[in-house]
Amino acid sequence: MSVRIIIGAQWGDEGKGKVVDLLSKEAHYVVRYQGGANAGHTLKFDDKTIVLHLIPSGMFNGNSRCVIGNGVVIDPVALVEEIAEVEKLDVDLKDRLFISSSAHVILPYHKILDQVKEKSRGKDAIGTTGRGIGPAYVSKVSRVGIRMGDLLHEELLQEKISRNLNDINNALEHIYGEDTLKTSEMMDALRPAMVRLKSFICNTTDLLHSALKKGESVLLEGAQGSLLDVDHGTYPYVTSSSPTAGGACTGSGIPPLAITHSTGITKAYCTRVGNGPFPTELNDNFGETLRRNGQEFGATTGRPRRCGWLDLPALLYAVRLNGMNELALTKLDVLDDFETIRVCTHYELNGKETTVFPLDADMVDKLKPVYRDFEGWKSSTRNISEFKELPENAQKYIRFIEEYTGVRFTIISTGPKRSETITC
Repeated sequence: MSVRIIIGAQWGDEGKGKVVDLLSKEAHYVVRYQGGANAGHTLKFDDKTIVLHLIPSGMFNGNSRCVIGNGVVIDPVALVEEIAEVEKLDVDLKDRLFISSSAHVILPYHKILDQVKEKSRGKDAIGTTGRGIGPAYVSKVSRVGIRMGDLLHEELLQEKISRNLNDINNALEHIYGEDTLKTSEMMDALRPAMVRLKSFICNTTDLLHSALKKGESVLLEGAQGSLLDVDHGTYPYVTSSSPTAGGACTGSGIPPLAITHSTGITKAYCTRVGNGPFPTELNDNFGETLRRNGQEFGATTGRPRRCGWLDLPALLYAVRLNGMNELALTKLDVLDDFETIRVCTHYELNGKETTVFPLDADMVDKLKPVYRDFEGWKSSTRNISEFKELPENAQKYIRFIEEYTGVRFTIISTGPKRSETITC
């Protein structure tokens, strides 16, 4: 039995979808454990490309059962649309897709609240996707949330929505100056999704406990990244859930002692979407080249990603935070054209050197990165299948990262396709 967590070691967009897709062939279960449709995991295989937002990335490689866990917040309408896209690729979801009855539901009022709150923040906006993720988690912890199991009981669902709208409409009308919402309109929009999703909703925690008892392997898939964790990230410029190892346990129901592998995914450089501190950000031609070569535009929003050199103190923080015992490196090929490649090895803060990644966003903003330069390899790494075949300078770059973090790479991605991968 193996239980492996796949965790973003940066600010998200590290290529978790590709890694999950690769590893899912040997897994009995693939479980998405947090976040919502703000995630976009892009898969490329057999000349096909699909972006998954809620369905786990293990749907297309092997026959693993895919679980949307209790820690995820689900837009039912968006999920039905995604199911239709998956089925167009001749995938039968019967006995393949399972949705936790305890997962919370994103309703239209969550999306509206997300958008009007973000607008009201002005220059202090967080940079959310506006898909209602944060407000849905607020409803959850406020104990007024609606769960997927509620979609199986229409009368009770209608009562809960009506009760919630009393407070929400008051805020929309009197605080934000927006139109109020009607329970009937929301129920009308939900009914087709309620019918379509009914057969997938179940007690997934019990399902996974039974799998562990049988010695079956489980792959836990996170969204976003460690530096966006609501507790351990660059607060307040974070997501609303816990993409870290702890979130994997609470968001799936799998106990911590069952975890055998903690796999961190890092790009060969850094990116970030939205607002918030980013010590190694490049607002120059190098940053633009990284964005262009890496096609750094959000799979969910289309927003251009901010780009910069690899930040090793931040990566080491993620390694320690999650107990990572293996790493996967993605987008190595994006660096193929660079004469010189830089990596941040430590910071200067108030005239002193430090390798500690601060937890205060204002303090992170004051960090001055200190770099070590590596000679580029100026040759293509695409389609290379063995580590020893990589250019010597690429090997040196990778070995330095391993030495710094104390963790070895088991996967090196040299392109977006499933086949463009080195396993070590």
